[in-house]
Formats: sequence, C-alpha cells, structure tokens
Amino acid sequence: MAKSLNLFPLCLVCSLAVLAPAAGNAQAAPSQPGAPPPVAYASVSELNTILTQIRQTAQNIEGDLGKTRIEKWKADSATKRDIQGNVESIQRNLQSALPEIITQLNNAPEDLAASFKLYRNLDALYDVFGPVVESAGAFGSKDEFQNLSNDMSSLQSARRALGERMQNLAAAKENELARLRNQLKTAQAAAPPAPPKKIIVDDTEPPKKPAKKKPAKPNASPAAANPQSAPQTK
Repeated sequence: MAKSLNLFPLCLVCSLAVLAPAAGNAQAAPSQPGAPPPVAYASVSELNTILTQIRQTAQNIEGDLGKTRIEKWKADSATKRDIQGNVESIQRNLQSALPEIITQLNNAPEDLAASFKLYRNLDALYDVFGPVVESAGAFGSKDEFQNLSNDMSSLQSARRALGERMQNLAAAKENELARLRNQLKTAQAAAPPAPPKKIIVDDTEPPKKPAKKKPAKPNASPAAANPQSAPQTK
C-alpha cells in the first residue's frame, strides 16, 4: 500500500509563534492580547467535511469488523489470532484515541500540530487495517471482503483529503511567516536610532593618603649607652 506525500516541517509553527509578538509590537492589532486569530469560515467548513468523513468511515469500519467472523475463516489458528489481534487494536483506536484527537482538532481547526497528530493516527490505522482487508479477501467471505474494502477506500480518501489540507495550511503559514518577517524588518528600519551613550570621565584627583609614621626604635640599655658606668670585673 502506498504511503502518503511528504509532510511539511512543523518548525514553522514555532517560528511563527516567536515572530508574531515582535511584529505585533511594531503594528498593534485591535484584538485582545492572547486571543487566537479568527478562522475563516471556508477553512472551518472544509475541516468539518473531512472530520465528518472520518467519523462516518470509523463507524463503518467498526460495524463491519463486528460482523466479520474471523473464527470461520479458512486459515490456521495462528493466522486467525494475528488477524484478531489487529482487529482488536483497530477497535481500541476507533473507540478511544481517534475521537479524542478529532475533538482536539475541532477545537483548533488550523492547528498544524493537531492536524499532524490526526494524520499520523489515520496513517497507523491504514497500516493495520490493510492486512485485515487482505486477509478477508484471502480467507473470508465475499461480502466481508467487499465491505472492508469499501471502508479501506473511504479511509484512504479521508487521509488524502487531510494531507492536502495540511499542505495548504503549511503554505499559508509560510506566507504569513514571511509577511511577519518583513513587518519586523520594516519596523526596525523605521525606529529612531538609539541616543548615544554618555561617557562620564571623573578627572578629580583622589585625596592622598597620609604617610604612615615609622615606629620609633627602642632606646639602648644604659650599660650599652654608657660603657664607663658598667661594673668592672677584677
């Protein structure tokens, strides 16, 4: 099964978050500080269409897997256990992980990180669901294979639509990043030059410290000073 197109660098989000406050200081916006920018109606409508397709596809997959009788397939026990393990993994994802990720993206329609998280989850589902569909074609009934194959096509279509939306969002974010950089450069060029720093030179002569007096030498003993007064020995 073919993999998806190459994804964009997510570092655009971080760079945009760094430059946005600087450009906002140069050209103040009327919106409240910290408030997320409004999302265009067309973007929200596009996302709702994709998410509706994903929800419907997930519901169909879960229903068709529930009707699949793997225990009756013409395969050995080890193969049946492997397939059943994949089915249970898919069902856990559809019931827990996928709804949570969809809610996160629904709350932030143009969040690239949330979009990428959903895309990776669909990619993982695609990789696990594919072998189940192939096994249904090899060991299951014709109806089981047809139903699961249709679900596979819907999943692939939803994943492709989300990938195209992510690429378009990435291009828009890159254009916005370039615009913010230009605004920042323009603001820096128009800003008045900083006043020259004043250098204060202190040319006053510090007061001289008083010279220290040398300690006086002790007086010599009387005997050494007047040798005649010293007692004479016989």
